[in-house]
Order: sequence, then structure tokens, then C-alpha cells
Amino acid sequence: MTPVGVATRRRSVARVNTDLTALDPGRLVALALAGDRDAWAEIVHRYERVAWKVLAGFDLSPEDRNDVFASVFFRLFERLGTIREPDKLPGWIATTTRNEALTMLRSRSRETPVDALAESFDDPCGSRSTGAGGPAPDARLIDQELRAALRVAFAELPDECRELLVLFMVDPPLSYDEIAEISGRPRGSLGPSRGRCLERLRRSPALAVYLEERS
Repeated sequence: MTPVGVATRRRSVARVNTDLTALDPGRLVALALAGDRDAWAEIVHRYERVAWKVLAGFDLSPEDRNDVFASVFFRLFERLGTIREPDKLPGWIATTTRNEALTMLRSRSRETPVDALAESFDDPCGSRSTGAGGPAPDARLIDQELRAALRVAFAELPDECRELLVLFMVDPPLSYDEIAEISGRPRGSLGPSRGRCLERLRRSPALAVYLEERS
């Protein structure tokens, strides 16, 4: 059930001729806490664009994006009573959405990111092909082994490296400004951080045999 759906189960307080769109965040939160489901619906409507803007920067399926969105506002609904600075709700929503999206991506990090990472490595078996123009059977086998090794190496990286590399692998690509906004990192640090993470990936024992064949 969505946060709005949960809210409708609460008793709505009496409210006479109040224009919710004109209320400040603090008043909206107070009304929602008092059980006003329309005030809660206005909170969702007012800030949903913040969540969707952040989600647009992640390579998630529509279903996953909807799940993250629902999770963010369910968390907000649960924490309404602890909010001391309602004016800062956009920042809270943006940060929580980013964290929830990264958690969703990490749960899929053993599948999707590895294929993109594999493209940055030269084919360790050369250019052998079949008469039909496709890769030879042994080439396909080595390619599968390389991708499996990449999954192991990628899983060994620290969380911050996996999260950063995933942002760089979004298709269509994100700009540096967008990655900086989503990750909370200074724009100038992104390139060096990415380089260090890739170097750490290449040093993984799981990839040693493939990198030796390239040298």
C-alpha cells in the first residue's frame, strides 16, 4: 500500500476552507500528523518531483522506480513526527531517494553493471571468429569467464566505489554535474575517484589471469 493509501486509513480532522497549496511546510506537516489525509496528499504532490528528478538519474526499471518512490514516501510518513525543520523536506527526500535507489542498484550489482564494465576490457582471447562472423566457441567461453570474474571483482569493491561506477554506467550517460548532485561528491573529485575505483577493480585477484594475457 502506498503512503497516500496508508494515510487514508487515518481519521481526517475538520478543516474549514483551508487552501492547502498556500500553507507552509510546517503547517502541512502538523495537519498531516493530526490525521488530515488531504494535507498528506498535498505533501506528496508538492515534493514528488524531487524524488522523480533523482530517480531519473538511475538505470532502474519503471517497476523499481515506483518501488523506490513508494518506499521514500512511506519512510517520510513514518517519520513525520520527528521532522523538526519541515522547510528542509526537499533535501531529505532527495537524499533518501538517492540512498534507496543505490540500495536497489546494489541488489542488482551482480548482474547489470558487470556487462558494462566488461566492455572496458580488451577481449583477452583476440579476434577469433567463426565462418558465420560470430565469435568462436572458445572465445564465447572465455568471455563468459571474464564476466563471471568481473562479478566477483565488482562485488569485492567498497560500497562507495560500486555506487560511483554504477552512476558512470547509466545509459544514457549522466553528466558530471548530475553525478555530483546525485552522489553528493564534489564535481572535481569524480574523475580521480572513478580512476582509483577502476584501478582497484583491475588489481582484483579474480581478474589477474585476464590482465596478464593482455600484457
